[in-house]
Amino acid sequence: MPLPAQVWIVEVGLRDGLQLAGQVVPVEAKLRLLRALHATGLRAMEVTSFVSPAAVPQFADAETVARAAVALPDLRVSALIPNLRGQVRAHAVGIRHVTFVVAATDAFNVENVRMPVEESLAHLAPIVQAQRAVPEASVEVGIAVAFGCPYTGPVPFEAIRKIVDRAVALGVGGIALGDTIGVATPEQVYLAASRLRDAYPNLPLGLHLHDTRGLGLANVLAGMEAGVTTFDASVGGMGGCPAAPGATGNIATETLNQALQERGFVTHIDQGALLDCARLVHELITPDLPSRAPSGQPSPASLPGPRPGPAA
Repeated sequence: MPLPAQVWIVEVGLRDGLQLAGQVVPVEAKLRLLRALHATGLRAMEVTSFVSPAAVPQFADAETVARAAVALPDLRVSALIPNLRGQVRAHAVGIRHVTFVVAATDAFNVENVRMPVEESLAHLAPIVQAQRAVPEASVEVGIAVAFGCPYTGPVPFEAIRKIVDRAVALGVGGIALGDTIGVATPEQVYLAASRLRDAYPNLPLGLHLHDTRGLGLANVLAGMEAGVTTFDASVGGMGGCPAAPGATGNIATETLNQALQERGFVTHIDQGALLDCARLVHELITPDLPSRAPSGQPSPASLPGPRPGPAA
C-alpha cells in the first residue's frame, strides 16, 4: 500500500509518560525536559493534563508547565482534559488544542473516569461548543482501549465506530485510536483505521500505541498503510495506564523517529538530541525505561518494507 507523504510525531512523555512515574516529578525537571524536547525539533507535544490535583498530584503544576510550553516558538501545544472545567483551565493559560478521552468499553471507562461511555459522551458536546468560541482551537477525541480491554477482552469495531460517529456529528477536530494496553495487532490496526478512513476520508486520524508486546512499530506501519498520519510517542518509552496494570508506555520517540528517518521520511527531528533527552529522563525521572537509549545503545528501530522517497 502507498504510504503517506508526511507523518507527524506527537510527543506525549510529559503527560502520558509521567502519569505513572511513581513520584511527583519536580516542575523544574519537567521544564528542563520540555525545553530539551523542543530543541530536538519536535513541534507537537501533549504537555500536561488538566485533571483535579487531588486526584492526580503529578499534574498539580499543569498551569506552570502549560505556560512554559505555549511560550516556546513554533510548537503545537495540547493537553488532556477530563471535562469542561479542564478545558476552561487550559484556555486560561493559552492552550488551544485539547484531547478528551473516552474508553471503548463501559468497564474501562468506569474504572478510568467513574462513569459509563454514554455519560462521558454527554460531556463532549459542551466542550466542543466551547472550543468553537476560541479562535484556532480544536478538540480531539482519544478512544482508549480501542483494540482490547483488560476487563472485557477484544473490542468490536462497532464500539469504536459508535463513538466516532457521535464525535464527528458534534464537530470534533480529529480522532486518535488508543491501544492503551498494547494488545493490538497490525491487522487490527489496519482494518480499524482503513474502515474509519473510508467512512470519514477528511477526518484527521491518529494512533496512540503502547508497546507492551513489542508490536508498536509494526502497528505504526499498518496505520500508515491505512492512511494514518499522526502518531503519539513518549521519550524513553515512558508511560503506562493507571487503569491497566502491566501496560507499558508508548513507543519511544527516539525509536519511532529513527524508524521513520530510515524509511526516508523527513521528520525535522534531531535523533542525537532525542537520545540525549532519553538520557535526561533516565537521570532526572527514572532509570527504568523500555528504551535502550539511556545506556548509549542505538534504538532498535526498523520498519519493514521498501523506503519511500523523502517527504514533502
